[in-house]
This record gives sequence, C-alpha cells and structure tokens, in this order.
Amino acid sequence: MVIFMNKANVNANFKAIFSNKNHPVQIIGVSNALCALMAEKAGVKAIYLSGAGVANGCFGLPDLALTGLKDIVEEVNRITSVSQLPLLVDIDTGFGSMLTIKKAVKELMRAGAAGLQIEDQVFIKRCGHLEGKQLVSITEMVARIEAIREVSSKDKISIVARTDALGIESQERALERAFAYEAAGADMLFLEAASDLKTYRYFSEQLSIPVLANSTEFGKTPIFEYDELKQAGVGAILYPLSVFRVMNQAAFESYQEILKTGSQKNLVPKMQTRADLYEFIHYADFEKIKQEKT
Repeated sequence: MVIFMNKANVNANFKAIFSNKNHPVQIIGVSNALCALMAEKAGVKAIYLSGAGVANGCFGLPDLALTGLKDIVEEVNRITSVSQLPLLVDIDTGFGSMLTIKKAVKELMRAGAAGLQIEDQVFIKRCGHLEGKQLVSITEMVARIEAIREVSSKDKISIVARTDALGIESQERALERAFAYEAAGADMLFLEAASDLKTYRYFSEQLSIPVLANSTEFGKTPIFEYDELKQAGVGAILYPLSVFRVMNQAAFESYQEILKTGSQKNLVPKMQTRADLYEFIHYADFEKIKQEKT
C-alpha cells in the first residue's frame, strides 16, 4: 500500500536517466502534487518544478524574484511526498548569494529534489525568452555551481547549469561558458533560447555532458519534434509549463462557460471524474487505514 513516499528513495541519482544521448529523456513540468501523480501514471520518467510556475500559479505573480526559497521548498515537499519521480527544481539564480545557494541545496535535498537548475543571469533575473537579460561573469556562475557541489556530492544531487548567453553574447562565448560550467561540476547544460537545431547539435558535439533543450512555447525557440532533437544529440527535452498553460486556458474557458450558460453541464464531458481523481490520490488506501484504526 503506497501512501506517502520515502524521500530517501526520491533523492535518486538524476544523471542515470539522461546519460544516453541517443534517447533523450522528456522532463515534463508539474504545477502541483496531483499533477505529479498523473504524470507518473502517464509514464513520465522525470518531472520539473518551474520557478515561474510557482510564482504564476501559486501566487499570481510574475517571475521577478517575488517568491523565494521557502515557497519552492514547500512545493517540492508536497510533490515528493506523493511521487517518486526524479524532480528537477528551478532555483533561478540562487535566491541572492552564495550563502542562500548553499541553504537552498540543503533544504531542497532534504525535501527530496533530485536535481537543481541554476542560471547565469543577474539577480533579479528575467524570463529567458524576453529581451533585457543581463548575465553575471563566468567566474560568478562557476562560483554558484561550486557552491552547490560543495554542499552536495555528485551521487546526491545533479546540477543543471543554464546559460542565457545565446542572443546576448556570441555563440563561441556561450560555448566558453558551457565549458567552464562543465569543468565546475555541472552535470547538464540547459541551453536557453536556442533558435535552431544546428545550435543544439554544435553544443552537444562539443560538450561531454548532456545538453538540455527547453521546449517552451511562445518564445524564441521553435517547437521541435522529439526525433529532431534526438538527431541533434540533446540529452533531455524540457516541457516546463506546457501542461500548466493548457490547464490555465481550460480553467478560464470553464469560468466563462458557467457564467454564459448558467450551468456546468457542457463541461462535464471534459472533466476528470470523481472516480478517476480518487484513483490518482489513492483514496481507497486512506479509507482502509481509517477503517483499520476505528
């Protein structure tokens, strides 16, 4: 009977699932614990918690450092309490300083995160697909990576180093950053805002660590097919907010429908049933425990 997860099991070696460049793993964003349960049942192998998703979905705020470590840790705890899928967690630029980075590593490892994604923008960062981004020096980003590695050995947490250098600096300068991040201990390069498959292929061939392709919508990167990115040699494909955006639009249209028609009748065929929800959340298991104790 599975009720709550053992977080020691959740905190598995994240690298194991993306080590084969010929079979890039699909990492799909979840916005809450229920979504993690549904992702697991759907066959997803790894999940992602977006900093923007927490700010937007949990607080109704833009992704401009208006939420903090405590907010991320709370969501991670909720997700890892019910799902054993490896969870990659977005920690933006590290919440302010090397001290906060180290604190974040300790708290997120305790919460069950399998990997941490940190980026080379300045604090306060911007969305990777907006103009006006600014980068820290290579030296400072290397220090961020080393701070994570200092707190955690390679078998405890994986580091995904994101660079926003494409479009700000030259491709060669972006590659220089990538080499430095790899040498500092990063396990994967998150290549933000790549505009073509040739760029992914170039970085994948140059680096010994896997490259992550961010397959987000409405940004600078076209939506490529899985096989296209596979041929480009990427090690992972991230869909950070895809399901979140579908859910949001469905919710908005549902509010409109109820107000327009005065009933939810037309929405019922689109709904998850009570029975399906209970199956995802193991309602019967909880009910059995309740009956055993009474």
